[in-house]
Amino acid sequence: MDMLQKPAAISPVKAPSQFSCSPSSSSSPPSCHHSCPSTFHSPSKSNSPGLTSPSAATLPPPPVVITPCAACKILRRRCVDKCVLAPYFPPSEPYKFTIAHRVFGASNIIKFLQELPESQRADAVSSMVYEASARIRDPVYGCAGAISQLQKQVSDLQAQLAKAQAEVVNMQCQQANLVALLCMEMKQSQQEPILQQHQYIDTSCFLDENNLGASWEPLWT
Repeated sequence: MDMLQKPAAISPVKAPSQFSCSPSSSSSPPSCHHSCPSTFHSPSKSNSPGLTSPSAATLPPPPVVITPCAACKILRRRCVDKCVLAPYFPPSEPYKFTIAHRVFGASNIIKFLQELPESQRADAVSSMVYEASARIRDPVYGCAGAISQLQKQVSDLQAQLAKAQAEVVNMQCQQANLVALLCMEMKQSQQEPILQQHQYIDTSCFLDENNLGASWEPLWT
């Protein structure tokens, strides 16, 4: 039929490319739409400030090792690189190892240090040297004798302090009583006026015993 018309050919629609521009009206400028991948910059370790762990901050610095150490010199042996005694018995302080070696012995000192972590070895060496010095001064009691003497001194000082505090309290009570007495006297002096009376006693009426006897003597004769 002539009335029927063939449908218009449909042109294929092209897929929008990555950068596509869409036409717009004359009132608005053309806008371009493009897809850009969003990038997120994660903070790297190089940008962040240096952080130290708490355990690393609390650890004391390692002692300076000077070889040969005083212990190896006294024991007359070769001081190796990883000598256990070298960090704590420098060659400038030979008396420390001499005192500790005299009481404890080198083998016991090495055994004690090997059983402890490195952070506690310096304190252990100081304690051993102090204990050895006290043991040499007092072979029977050692540090216990010094502790007993210090406790006795503390007890004596506490007794003296208690006595002084009691004297202070006593003086404060005396001062309070004196102030109260003065206030009472001032109050009484304000209520009753002070009357000064001079009493004169006439002693002429009293006769002397010798004169009285002399006056009665002619009567008896």
